[in-house]
Amino acid sequence: MQEVYINLGARSYSIYVDTGLLPRLGEYLKVLKLTPRVLLVTNPVVGSLYGAAAETALKNAGFEVIRAEIPDGEEYKSLATAEKLYDLAYTCELDRRSPVVALGGGVVGDLAGFVAATYLRGVPFIQVPTTLLAQVDSSVGGKVAVNHPRGKNIIGAFYQPRLVLADLDVLKTLDPGEVRAGLAEVIKYGVIADQAFFAWLEENLERLLALEARALAYAVAVSCRIKARVVQEDETEQGRRAILNFGHTLGHALEALTGYTTYRHGEAVATGMAAAARLAVALGMFPEGDAARVINLIRRAGLPVEVPAGISPDELLASMRRDKKVLAGRLTFVLPVEIGRVEIVRDVPEKTVGRVLRL
Repeated sequence: MQEVYINLGARSYSIYVDTGLLPRLGEYLKVLKLTPRVLLVTNPVVGSLYGAAAETALKNAGFEVIRAEIPDGEEYKSLATAEKLYDLAYTCELDRRSPVVALGGGVVGDLAGFVAATYLRGVPFIQVPTTLLAQVDSSVGGKVAVNHPRGKNIIGAFYQPRLVLADLDVLKTLDPGEVRAGLAEVIKYGVIADQAFFAWLEENLERLLALEARALAYAVAVSCRIKARVVQEDETEQGRRAILNFGHTLGHALEALTGYTTYRHGEAVATGMAAAARLAVALGMFPEGDAARVINLIRRAGLPVEVPAGISPDELLASMRRDKKVLAGRLTFVLPVEIGRVEIVRDVPEKTVGRVLRL
């Protein structure tokens, strides 16, 4: 068992990383002294694999489970889907101490968290992430949101969970593409904050791709600790927390332009990280050798490193201008200056961006 504690005063909580956590879900919730009715949000794929285990764990601890399955896919992380969950919560008479439990990946977690943050002005929220990406990133830090057709996560809130249970056993049933997508965010942490961790990833990438338990436990725990430190310093992204968006300026634009149906989030972020490394070299900020290491590690993980042909340059730049980090119309990127350290760079020249991305 590894515990990562996020110290945010009254909003503090623990992230537990281990095998065998899902069957103990009810025990962990019981400690939080919640009312017995639980809204369990999942999707059909995860529900078929782990829904029964989650329900059994909750019922054995005395909880009444209301199970809601949302369609699988980023395009369903929407206000329309949220409205259906509000209707269910209202019909089943959830109160302000009734928890919403997210059992799934980033889409389930973001959507269920958004509903928890806004239903009755806030009900308890529990994250049980079932993808590598969700365990190391989206379940941690309290960002919850739904998408708008013109941009990803445009409608959202900062709302911390009461608990995160990262059960490594559930990763065994992941599609290999989902494992690779999750590794994009793991690589991100090495680039932005921990040179030694990046070097460890270079040495141990194959162990992670093979889902070796000890390697996974280490990578997930280190990733969560890095994110915890950043979130503790800047919970609502007024400054330093924006470094967690390394690769996301371009990544979110790619997702939005393709209707959230072409790229897994990690694939889009991987493309964005490679582009950011090249852009930093072009601006004289980042050594070419370090950029090559970053791009090579992304490529070894089986992730894309080039903007695909067929993407409209004008539309891609326009989408990046609408990124949440943009202030006063200035194009903003998180760019590396060395492996383990990045800077937030505002007013990046669009001509340079276009040249680097070959737009």
